[in-house]
Amino acid sequence: MWKHLSIMRLIRCLKGLNNNEILVVVFLPDDEYREKMMLYFFGESAIILLLSPVGLIIYSNYFDISVVNALLISILIFLLYITGRYVASGIEYTDVTTDKAYKKVLKILVIRVIGFFVILISVYLLLEGPDKWLRLILLTLSASIIWFFISLISLKRSYNKNKNLL
Repeated sequence: MWKHLSIMRLIRCLKGLNNNEILVVVFLPDDEYREKMMLYFFGESAIILLLSPVGLIIYSNYFDISVVNALLISILIFLLYITGRYVASGIEYTDVTTDKAYKKVLKILVIRVIGFFVILISVYLLLEGPDKWLRLILLTLSASIIWFFISLISLKRSYNKNKNLL
């Protein structure tokens, strides 16, 4: 989802922009259609973010919830909505139109997930040590599986959408 972010893009964005414009431009893709759709997703999520305190106020009447947890829940709702809409829209893989291209991207996706798994295990071993191996395996495996399925859903939606456009 965030593959369009790069240092070169950030440097290009920094030239000639005000400080207020930088954050928005960095998170938008280069493609005009994808940029427009992402702005829609950000707008929809902002409306949900504005309405979430009302739900949290109602929730706090029945259950005890701290302010920090309420803010974290609101931010989580914002981020999950944008991610879910982006994945479900099928706009991430615009160049996947044939079965051969689909299989090639799927192979790259599997390699990335395996690489992510190995890097996360390595970093976790460096930080925590080898004595917590069960938690290590479960944490990295669950993160890898979640990332794989999110990417797979996005790839399938993009492939079907691009195939129907042809």
